[in-house]
Amino acid sequence: MYAYNMLWFIVRRMVAAIPVLFGVVICTFVLVRLLPGDPAAFFASSPNMTPEDVEQIRRQLGLDRSILEQLGIFLKDIAYGNIGTSMLTGRPVLHDMMERLPATMELSVVALLLALLIAVPLGVLSAAWSGSMIDHASRILSVIGVSLPPFVTGVVLIFVFYYLLPWSPDPIGRIDFFVGSPPTVTGFFLLDSLIAGNWTQFRSSAAQLALPSITMAFFVLAPIMRMTRGAMLAALQSDYVRTVQASGLGPWKVYVTYALRNSLTPMITTTGVVFSFMLGANILVEKVFAWPGIGSYTLEAMTVSDYAPVQGFILVAGFIYIVLNMLIDIACAIVDPRMAIS
Repeated sequence: MYAYNMLWFIVRRMVAAIPVLFGVVICTFVLVRLLPGDPAAFFASSPNMTPEDVEQIRRQLGLDRSILEQLGIFLKDIAYGNIGTSMLTGRPVLHDMMERLPATMELSVVALLLALLIAVPLGVLSAAWSGSMIDHASRILSVIGVSLPPFVTGVVLIFVFYYLLPWSPDPIGRIDFFVGSPPTVTGFFLLDSLIAGNWTQFRSSAAQLALPSITMAFFVLAPIMRMTRGAMLAALQSDYVRTVQASGLGPWKVYVTYALRNSLTPMITTTGVVFSFMLGANILVEKVFAWPGIGSYTLEAMTVSDYAPVQGFILVAGFIYIVLNMLIDIACAIVDPRMAIS
C-alpha cells in the first residue's frame, strides 16, 4: 500500500509539473522580449553597415515578424530541442549550456554541502542551548551572511587569501591550466579526477573551487541555520519529546533521534528552496571568479542583447527548479509518509 501511494504521489507531481513548465516557456518568451536593447542594432554596429543590412539581420533573427509568429516559432523550436543559436559564440545555445552546466552544478552542490555541514550543527546547538553564547554567535553569523552580497564576500576572500596570503591559486577557471582537465565522466572535476585516479587534478580543482564555494556557502547558510533552529525549538517543546526526556534517555539521543528527525521536513524544503536560489545567485560569483558556468555565460550574452542564451538560461533554470521541487516533495513524502496520501 505504501509503494502504491508513493507511486501515485510521484505521478501526480509529474502531471502537475507539465502546465508549470509550459508557463515557464511562455514567461521566458515574454520576459526576454521586454529586455532593453535591439540585438540587430548591436550586431550591425559596424560603421559600414547600412539600414538594409540591419533589416537583414532582423529578418535572420526573426525580429521582423509579429509577436504571435515569433511565439509559434519559439514553441516549435522548443518542441524539437532547439533553443536558438548564440550570436556571441556562433554555436547552439543548448550545446553551450550543456558544456557549462556541470561547472555551475558542481559549484552549487559543493557550496550547499558546505553550508549544510556548518548550518545544521549550529542550528541544532542553538536550539539545544537557546540564549547561550553559541546561540548569539550563530545569529550574528547568519545576519552577516545575509547582509553581505556574494560578490562582496568573493572580492574580500580573493583579497585576503590570494593577494595578502598567497594560499589560493589564481581565481580563474575550474582547474590549473598547466594541469589540464580530467576525462569527462560526470562533468564534475572533483569526481572525474577521482575516477581517473589523478590526485594532482583533484587537488587543483579543489583549490580552484574552495573560494567560490565558500562564498556561496556563507551567503546561503543563514536560512538553513535559522530554519533548523526554529524547527528544533518547536520539536523540543512538543509533548512527545518531553515524554522521551522524562523516560531518561540521554540528551543527544533525544536531540538527534527524535527532535532532529521530526524537523527534517521543513529543513528539506528550505534546503531545496536555497539550492534553487543559488542557481541565480551564482551569476555574480561566477563573474567574480571567472567561473565558466551558465551564469557568467548568460551575463555576457545579456550585456550584448543576445536573446537566445538568456532564453536558454531561463528555460534550463526553470526546468531544474521544477525537477528540484518534485524531488523535494518526494523526499518529504519519504520522511513523512502521510504526505503521500494527502
